[in-house]
Amino acid sequence: MFRWRDLSDVPPGFGPSVVTIGNFDGVHRGHQRVLSQLVDSARELGWASVVVTFDPHPAQVHRPGSHPGLIMGTEDKLDALERTGADAALVLEYSLEFAAQSTEQFVLGTLVGPLGARCLVVGEDTRLGKDNTGNIDTLRELGQRHGFEVRVVDDLLDPLHEQHPEHAPAVTAAGERRCSSTWIRACLQAGDVRAAARLLGRHHRMRGEVVHGAARGRELGYPTANLSPDAAGFVPADGVYAGWLLDAHGTRWPTAISVGSNPTFENVPRQVEAHVIDRPEERVEDFDLYGQEVVVEFVARLRGMVAYEGVDKLVAQMDDDVERTRGILAAEA
Repeated sequence: MFRWRDLSDVPPGFGPSVVTIGNFDGVHRGHQRVLSQLVDSARELGWASVVVTFDPHPAQVHRPGSHPGLIMGTEDKLDALERTGADAALVLEYSLEFAAQSTEQFVLGTLVGPLGARCLVVGEDTRLGKDNTGNIDTLRELGQRHGFEVRVVDDLLDPLHEQHPEHAPAVTAAGERRCSSTWIRACLQAGDVRAAARLLGRHHRMRGEVVHGAARGRELGYPTANLSPDAAGFVPADGVYAGWLLDAHGTRWPTAISVGSNPTFENVPRQVEAHVIDRPEERVEDFDLYGQEVVVEFVARLRGMVAYEGVDKLVAQMDDDVERTRGILAAEA
């Protein structure tokens, strides 16, 4: 898949193409439905398939400091888009100046012109242009005037939404809940990584460099890989999770993950720590992940954070966490 970071990266004369537009944060199952239609339409028509997305997220520009955070970083998003079979992805820098364009200016100046769009594939809730005034009707009217077709993909509704009413967003007019990035963030904020995985179609993950910490876990017999504070991906609710760690070589290790500030000790900053369990005996001493970029996947939440009266009780709980992690991951395998 071609990865373009600016309109100037698009080859002259590119097209004709089938294009979709969106933030695609998480590239969840609802997004995947749109992207599948994009790729299928491109194959049907014999044209290229292109995904147009934005960095930073528009909410971070319009409401700086208020956005809860992205589900995934840009590189992980591009990797996920590539797995859908799209031919190219264009990442546009989003700014207030960019947002001031009318729908027609954006469509002609980006989609029809440089990308040679002859077909747009969009979701039901598509909004674009200044103040989000453009919608599907706007696109269809522009399509009639400028020679492109508009194909609309229905929202993906989750039949299991009633199992998670406490953190699902508002229902549709029909009383249903659609798969959305907002809902997934709400699930992660509640620590419900299983519900998030159902909506994503895969485990939620974070990516970051392993940095040095206080080495307190090592002193307790549970050395951890501490993710850098600027790791990409949404940090779920504080607690202990069963999951996986993928190292720089692509090896997947069963892992118990701690998210939070560890209330048993004072002055500990909030962090994500991963303890790899059942490492090969010959690698226990030299299992050095410092400086590596790793991926941590969250499978299930074991418990919330608790302040224990003494180290012995904490270690006993950690022993139990590791045993439960083994059981959960063995069942998944």
